Amino acid sequence: MLGRIVEAVDPKRGDFIVEIGPGEGALTRPLLERAGSLHVIELDRDLAGGLQVDNVVVHQADALKFDFGVFPHGMRLVGNLPYNISTPLLFYLARYAPRVRDMHFMLQLEVVERMVAAPSTPQYGRLSVALQARLRMKKLFTVSRGAFRPPPKVESAVVRLVPLERPLVVDDDLLRRAFSARRKTLRNALPQADFAAAGIDPGLRPENLSPEDYARLSMNSIL
Repeated sequence: MLGRIVEAVDPKRGDFIVEIGPGEGALTRPLLERAGSLHVIELDRDLAGGLQVDNVVVHQADALKFDFGVFPHGMRLVGNLPYNISTPLLFYLARYAPRVRDMHFMLQLEVVERMVAAPSTPQYGRLSVALQARLRMKKLFTVSRGAFRPPPKVESAVVRLVPLERPLVVDDDLLRRAFSARRKTLRNALPQADFAAAGIDPGLRPENLSPEDYARLSMNSIL
C-alpha cells in the first residue's frame, strides 16, 4: 500500500514535498529516499521528535493553523490525513491551491467519494463544490481495512488533487446556506439570490447545480 502511494506521488529530486501527519514515519522514509529532502508537519511532540533525521525539516504544529504560505510555489502536499479533521483540513488547504503543484492524500473512502461526486448525486455537497471550484480531483485507488493493523472501521482511498489553471470564485457563505437547506428549492434556500441574472432555474435544488453554476450565482448575487 505504501509503495502504491509513493508511485502515485512519483517524487523526484528537487521536489519540495510537505508531508502532513507523518506519525511514526512509515510514508516519510520512502518519500525521503526518492525526493532527497522533505518537510513534515506533525502535531504530536513525541512523534515529531522521532522524525528528526538528516534532510527532514520537522514542523511541530497543527496543520489546521499552519501557514503553508511560508513554503515556495510549486510545493507538493502528501499525507494520510487524520480522519477526524479531514474535511476542515481540506477546506483549509484549498486556500493555498495557487501555491501548490499537486496533493496526494489518503482519506476515508466516504470523504473521497464526496470530493469527486457529480451534481445530482447523493454524495454531492458543499465539499464537492468548494474543492471542484479550485481543484481537479481523481480517486486513484481504494485501500482495504486489512492494510492496517489494527484494521479501522472504515475503508480508505487515495486521491490526487491538482489546482485548476482558472479556478472558479464561489462564495462560501452562499454554499453554506444552500447546502444547509439542500432539500429545499433554490428559491427557498437562497431567497435573496439573483437567479435570473445567473441564468439558473430557482426551482432546482442545491445539489443540482454545478460548480460553474455556483460561480455565476456568486458573481450575480449579493447575500
